[in-house]
Amino acid sequence: MPGPSRPRTAALVAALLLAPGATPATAAPLPGPVAREAAALTGSAKLYRSAGDDITFAFDARLAAEDRADPTRATGTFAFSHEAPRVHGSAEGRVDCLLTGGKVAVVSGVITRADRDLAGAVGTRVGMTVHDRAGGDRLGYSWALAGTPTARAGNLPRCVSSAPFERVAEGTGDFVVVPWRPTA
Repeated sequence: MPGPSRPRTAALVAALLLAPGATPATAAPLPGPVAREAAALTGSAKLYRSAGDDITFAFDARLAAEDRADPTRATGTFAFSHEAPRVHGSAEGRVDCLLTGGKVAVVSGVITRADRDLAGAVGTRVGMTVHDRAGGDRLGYSWALAGTPTARAGNLPRCVSSAPFERVAEGTGDFVVVPWRPTA
């Protein structure tokens, strides 16, 4: 049995969308397609550590469609923490750059709040890299060789980080990377 004709389907959709007493002529137009973000990195994960350290990262970074030509116009937040017997550090920050390519994202930002053990990191720019992989996400960070975000010399440029060398713990890693489209 063939489906309803196109005019009948359009009338049915209009009838379902109309407020009581409204007519098709007074109905609000259907919303058009929503512009896709130029790039995004969202989600969180706990890093794998055989010694049991609790290390987590979380991101909500976005580059609006109208800013697609300038990754330094990205907005959003990031947070990380490291809890272990002799380490208690956590920080939050404001995103200042986001570059994505395929399922890899590099995000940087300035730390705006840190706990007592990382208080000297406030105002420091850090970078992080995420690889959104079906078989297990991976993550890297700019202070990998220095030990802490404050242990390196100089000011890190925007959108600079290390390779995503860290594995995330099994059952974590819900990162989503929206690939950058620099041209419309």
